[in-house]
Amino acid sequence: MEKIKVKGKLYEIRSIQTIEPHVLQIVFTSTPPTKWDGDIVLYTAGDIECAVLTGWNTVYRDEGQTVYLSDDDSVYQTPDPDTGGEILPPEPYVPTLEELQAAKKREISQACETAIYSGVDVKLSDGSTEHFSLTEHDQLNLFGKQVQLASGTTELEYHADGQPCRYYTAEDMQIITSTAMAYVSYHTTYCNAVNMWIAGCETADEIQQIYYGADVPEQYQSDVLKAYIASMKEGVSDVDESQATEQISVPV
Repeated sequence: MEKIKVKGKLYEIRSIQTIEPHVLQIVFTSTPPTKWDGDIVLYTAGDIECAVLTGWNTVYRDEGQTVYLSDDDSVYQTPDPDTGGEILPPEPYVPTLEELQAAKKREISQACETAIYSGVDVKLSDGSTEHFSLTEHDQLNLFGKQVQLASGTTELEYHADGQPCRYYTAEDMQIITSTAMAYVSYHTTYCNAVNMWIAGCETADEIQQIYYGADVPEQYQSDVLKAYIASMKEGVSDVDESQATEQISVPV
């Protein structure tokens, strides 16, 4: 007689077969297992291991010595007499306002990180422009360059994206670090304001209208963000307005 092993214990079975794409039927000779987390190891009548079944961890239906398992978390639904025996699909889950807000904040946070990590173009003292990524590792490196600048170092090694490492003058490194830090600060400030906007939403429709790069309503703009916006409009910000707009429109 065939056997299966579940959680280290052997059980004799009369048959085992799939009766639907995601439903497995097992007929036992005695009391079946009560827990189904883990693999099901199948043995032939000669006690030779012949198969390992994975993913069948949900009890679809229990009929005593006959157990039905599913591999997609589905369970048997008793036909409703009020619907003429038809099994109606479950009502779609409607997330709460708090769940929608949390999901939108995660979306905005990811978009902010993408915008920052993608980096910034920096115009150097000779008029050339180079691009610098701003991952967390890059930001730590630039913080180290600020320390070197403060100590009076006149030539500092660094590299632009896709370029070999070279020496930058103290003037150029100061431009790189200040532009990069202003860029990071802008996006962090903007992201914070968007999160305040999300928290102030009272309907799902309001939340759905928010995206990274949208104009934040004035009531949710911090003083810092207002200062950034004003300086961009005046064209004197360390972060070029056209570039900032391009970066905050990163699709997610």
